[in-house]
Amino acid sequence: MPDIDLDDPASYSSLDPDDMYRRVNDLAVQMADAWALSQAMALPEDLGRVQNVVVAGMGGSAIGGSLLEAYAAADMPIPISVWRGYGLPQYVNRRSLVIIASYSGNTEETLSAMNEAHSRGSRLIAVTTGGRVLQQATDWSVPTLTFSYDAQPRATLGYLFTPLVGIVARLGFLPDQEALMREAIARVRSVRNEWSGEVPRTQNPAKQMARAAFGKVVVVYGSEFLAAGARRWKTQVNENSKQWAFFEEFSELNHNAIVGYGYPSNLSERMQVFVLDSPQLSHRIRLRMQVTGRLMDQFGVPHQTVSGSGTGRLAQIFTLISLGDYVSYYLALLNGADPTEIKPIDFLKTELSRTQ
Repeated sequence: MPDIDLDDPASYSSLDPDDMYRRVNDLAVQMADAWALSQAMALPEDLGRVQNVVVAGMGGSAIGGSLLEAYAAADMPIPISVWRGYGLPQYVNRRSLVIIASYSGNTEETLSAMNEAHSRGSRLIAVTTGGRVLQQATDWSVPTLTFSYDAQPRATLGYLFTPLVGIVARLGFLPDQEALMREAIARVRSVRNEWSGEVPRTQNPAKQMARAAFGKVVVVYGSEFLAAGARRWKTQVNENSKQWAFFEEFSELNHNAIVGYGYPSNLSERMQVFVLDSPQLSHRIRLRMQVTGRLMDQFGVPHQTVSGSGTGRLAQIFTLISLGDYVSYYLALLNGADPTEIKPIDFLKTELSRTQ
C-alpha cells in the first residue's frame, strides 16, 4: 500500500490518480457556477401552476433531490418527493412537474421515469451533462440545464443540488434564495481553510474524524433539513472510502435503533456514530440528540456531534456536506483505497447489460 501522509497533500496522488481531492475542494466553485446557470435558465411561467414536484434520479444524481426535499419541505406549498427507480408513482400526472436529474444522461431507471412522465403528459425539466436525457429533452422541447464537469456523479453535487433550489424558487415555490445561496457559497469557501489537506491533523477536524472512523462501521444520524445530509455522508463513505456505512433519522431512530445498542456486545466499540447538528433544528429534536448521546455513552458506542457553519439552513447543509466529503476522502486514503473507482458498481452494470 502506498505510504500516505494525510498532512502531505503531495502524497495523495499515489492513491488518487483521478484527483478526487480537487473535486472535493471544488464544491464552492460548482455551486457558484450552477447557481448562475439556474438563474439564466429559461422557464415557462405556467410551470409555477403544477400541483406537485418529483425529482427522478439515482445515486449521486438523486441526492440533490433528497437534499432539496429535506430543505424545502417546511416552506413549499406543494408536495415534493424523490423517485429512485423505474417508472413513476401513480399520482404523477399532467399537473406534476418531474425534474430529471442525471449526470450521465444515460441512467436506465431515470430514462424510464422520463419516458413515463412524457407519456402521462407531465411537465418536465432536465438537469444533465448530455446523453439520452439531453437528446430526448431536445426532441421534446424540455427546459434543460446542462453543465460540463468531469467527475463521478457524486463529485458534482454542486451542480446537482444548487440548480434545484434556484428552479423551485424561480417558480415561486420557495422565497427568494439569492442571499441564502451566496452565504452558503461563501461559507463553503471559508471552511475549506479548516479541512483541506494543507491543514495539519492536529488542527483539522476532518482528518481527526476520518481517523476515528478508520476500521469501524460508520453510522450517521440526521434530522429534519439535515436528514438527507446524513444519507449523503453514508453514500460518500461507501463510494469514496469503500467502507460500510449506514444512516438513520431522528426521531424515528429513537423508536427502534437505540434498543439495538446492546448486542452483539463486542460490536459497540467497532462503531463510529456521527450526529449532524444545527441550532436551527427543533428544540425537541436537539433534546432527543442529547439523550441519545447519553445512551450511546452507556453502551460504549463512540460518537461525535458535528455542526455546520453559517446562519442560514443552506449554509448549514452545504458546509456539513463539504465536511463529509473531506472525511470520506481522508478515510479512503487511510484505507489504501482509490476514492474515485467504483468497481462493484461497474461490475453490476456490466452484468445487467448482458440481459436487456
